[in-house]
Amino acid sequence: MIAAVGTGIAALRRYPGAAFGVVVLSVFTATALFADRFFPWNPMIHPDRTLQGPSWEHILGTDYAGRDIFHSLVHGTRSVMEIGALTAVVSTVIAICVGMISGFARGKVDIVLMRITDIFLTIPSLPLIIVLTAYVQSSGVFAAVAILSVTFWAGLARAIRAQMLTLTERDFVEAARVLGLSRRHIIFREMLPNLVPFIAIGFIGFFTNAIFAAVGLSLLGLLPLDSSNWGQMLNIAINGVGALYSTDTVAYLVAPIICIVLIQLAAVLCTRWLEDIFNPRIRAR
Repeated sequence: MIAAVGTGIAALRRYPGAAFGVVVLSVFTATALFADRFFPWNPMIHPDRTLQGPSWEHILGTDYAGRDIFHSLVHGTRSVMEIGALTAVVSTVIAICVGMISGFARGKVDIVLMRITDIFLTIPSLPLIIVLTAYVQSSGVFAAVAILSVTFWAGLARAIRAQMLTLTERDFVEAARVLGLSRRHIIFREMLPNLVPFIAIGFIGFFTNAIFAAVGLSLLGLLPLDSSNWGQMLNIAINGVGALYSTDTVAYLVAPIICIVLIQLAAVLCTRWLEDIFNPRIRAR
């Protein structure tokens, strides 16, 4: 554990941009967790303060209902980060289960699981999400997580299965079998640690893709959520208050976009950091 921490810190020194990514993701995570404590949400409508430009009282101005845009942005972070984190967890768990069972069991189990995986890889994700959204009569975060997880897991599952097929032929796995160790020990103690790089990078990919998809679907009105979120802000900014044509409300449009870009950039930098940690060839260069 100490060696892993030391390797991570050394990788941050070699690649300072990764530190920026870690800080940005940490800030957004803290914002999602503690938004209510430091920025209390006030849903009350204030007709006398609608569509005001940035000022000392309202850093980003006010929206169509007179509410502070900055507070809306902060509270929108919670639902977006929640969807991203939960989707990443669910998708990763499904991918690990399918990929490891398929790669270790082989035979008919492998064939059935891979045919199911191929079906999900073949179907275009956007039409599938639209169809599922039409049938799921719910506007909560868990509905969004379920819809997105169904469409995300297949790629990582196939990658894990390919690595499992390689690991089953390695000497340390054969030695564990000769020693009579149980399947559980071989899978979780001998093989799973070697899959950590793929799982970690896949998790970050799921996280950022889920945020981007949730915001896009909310923008299009396909995935309504119970709470304020960046997609709804963009939808209202474009269709409701004409932010594309008014400089007074441009912050209502630009602020969520900047947040999305920062999260995507931070994820890319963190992925590069993980690759530096897990791949000795990159460290050598």
